[in-house]
Parts: sequence; structure tokens; C-alpha cells
Amino acid sequence: MIRVLHLITTLQAGGAQTMLTNLVSHGDGDALRHVVVDMLGDDDVNTDCAARIRACGVPVHSLGMTRGRASAAAVGRFIRLLRSERPTLVQTWLYHADLLGLAAVPAARLPVVWNIRSAWHQGIKRLTPRVCALLSRMPAAVVVNSEAGRAVHEAIGYRPRRWCLIGNGFDLDVFKPDEQARASVRAELGLDSGTPLIGLIGRWDPHKDHQTFLAGAALVAARDPNVRFVLVGDGVSSDNPVLLRMLEDAGVAARVHLLGSRKDIARITAALDVAACTSIGEAFPNVVGEAMAAGVPCVATDVGDAAKLVGEMSMIVPPRDAPRLAAAWSNVLAMSLDERRKLGLEARARISERYSLAAIVQQYEALYQDLVQ
Repeated sequence: MIRVLHLITTLQAGGAQTMLTNLVSHGDGDALRHVVVDMLGDDDVNTDCAARIRACGVPVHSLGMTRGRASAAAVGRFIRLLRSERPTLVQTWLYHADLLGLAAVPAARLPVVWNIRSAWHQGIKRLTPRVCALLSRMPAAVVVNSEAGRAVHEAIGYRPRRWCLIGNGFDLDVFKPDEQARASVRAELGLDSGTPLIGLIGRWDPHKDHQTFLAGAALVAARDPNVRFVLVGDGVSSDNPVLLRMLEDAGVAARVHLLGSRKDIARITAALDVAACTSIGEAFPNVVGEAMAAGVPCVATDVGDAAKLVGEMSMIVPPRDAPRLAAAWSNVLAMSLDERRKLGLEARARISERYSLAAIVQQYEALYQDLVQ
């Protein structure tokens, strides 16, 4: 049996955490055993992601580090965990975990696999990715979830012994067309079944570019008095004064529903007429793949591998371009309901063919098998 120790910077919600959770909960339990180690303190291992991982019988440990501070004690705890858990290999997630994970090479003579989740040019100008570039020959392999991510990391000097492209996977049993969910979400928001609803699911973060979303919303709202918008994610709530000011400045405060952090993302996604991704930097946007799996037409900014993900199924627009964003939304809403459903089902079929969770998990497991032979 292959024993994989996953080391991750944080288990706070995010794309890497979602993929890790899906990987350990949907893998071949007869062939692989997983254990997850979070670099931060105990509060970080009491998140929803940590709870989901534990629920499928996978242990979760904490190294007790403080964000932004190196800790020799945490390195010692990591090495002791390597000795007690006796993994076959170490899979790391995110840059700081990539660096710390290299301690497994001399300490336990284990193969280490890095996992790169970013394709944002500004983000990789920081010190840690550049240090990783200098050490990128040390891991046995580097997994990257997008072609764009590989390109920007090669540009700063990453020269691993082996690149391995494995995209994100989507659970088609969770994200699916759901008329009951559509009706219940609209009832919750006080909207009738025919009200056009455009949504953005993403935490409050400059990279998600809520400002361009709201600028596009203002343009669409000026043309269509019925359309409504919904924002979902950590920090996207009525107690965010910056967001409230943006809503007022855009003139759409009465049209936008702020739902904050939610656990029923699949249900909310299924209720949308159009799913939006306005990010200025992503490698492989999960929200786009989730919407496609739910049969919802998407309009996404041309970042990372978004265009590769959607193919001809949806619309791609430049980042920070509110007029183009609004025009694409209007084009989707101008379609008949049957046309939108057809577009959505074609998008779901694309996810099923190329990015199903089962297929992506199988690719990870094949890599692990290959590295320990």
C-alpha cells in the first residue's frame, strides 16, 4: 500500500484545499492511505475542509506555525511526523509547503511531489516562489494544474526533473442541474422562477475583482429592470463596508444579494442563469468547472486555463473589462430557456469527458504508483 503524506500551507477554504479534500476522499482506499498535515495552528485544522477530510477517515495534524513566521520547532514536528507516519512519499500543496516538504528528502529519503496551483504573474514575483525555482530540481515531480501555471513558473526558473499536468476534478454527483435547488434558492431570495440571476462565487479578495463584476452589473441592470445578482463567499456580506460602498457607487445595491460564506455552493450554483468569474489571476478556476458541471452557462475572464476549460461552451472576456463582461451576460440572457439549457448541458458533458473527479483522482494515483516503483 502506498502511504501519502500531504503537507499543505493552510486548510482555510480555497482551490488547493478543495482538490486535496476531493483527492483523499475519493481515492482507492485499498491501494492508498492518506494523512494530511497543516502547517498552521490548531484553529486552522478546525475548518470545514479539515472536518471533511477527517470524516472520510483521514488523520489531520497541525505543525502549529504562525502565519508569516519560520519555525524550527515546526520543522522538528514535521520530521517527527514523517518518522511516526512512515509515508511512502510526500505530496506538498502551495509554495511554503513545497519548501518545508523538501526536509523529507534528507530526513527520510522520501520522494517529494510539489503541487503548483497558481498562474498569476504578479503573485509569483514574491520571494518564496523564486526560492522554490532555485530548488525545483529536488522534488521527484512537480504537479501543475494548468498549462498557464507551468509557463509562468518556467519563466522564473523552475526546471523540475518532471512536470505533470493534472487539472482540477469536479464531482458530477454534487454539481449537477437541479430544478429543486433552483426553485428553493429563488424562494430564499424572494425571486420568482423567471427572474434572470447572475452570480459570482468567490471570497472577498482583490484577485476576484468584485469591482468589475459590479460595474458590469450596473450596465446590465440599466438595460434590464428584472435582472438580479448574487455574490457568495467569505467576506462577501453586509458587514463588509468596502463592498457596501462599491454597491452604492455602482447603483446596484437593491439588485445584489450578499450571501457571505455558504456550505451549499452546489445548490446556489444550480440556481443561476449565468455564472461569472471575473478574476484577474487564476490557474484553473474551480467556480467555472463547478458551474459547467451544474449545467449553468459561464462567462469567465481570460486568465490561466479558463479558455481551455470552457472551450466553445461558454464565453471568455478580457479581465477588468466591464462592458465586454456585461455584453456577454446580456448575450446569454437573450437566449431562450431551451438554448441556455442546451448550452449548459454541453458544458456539463465537457466536464464529464475531460475533468471528472474520478479521472483526475486516477491521474494522481497513477503518478504516485509510478514514483514508488
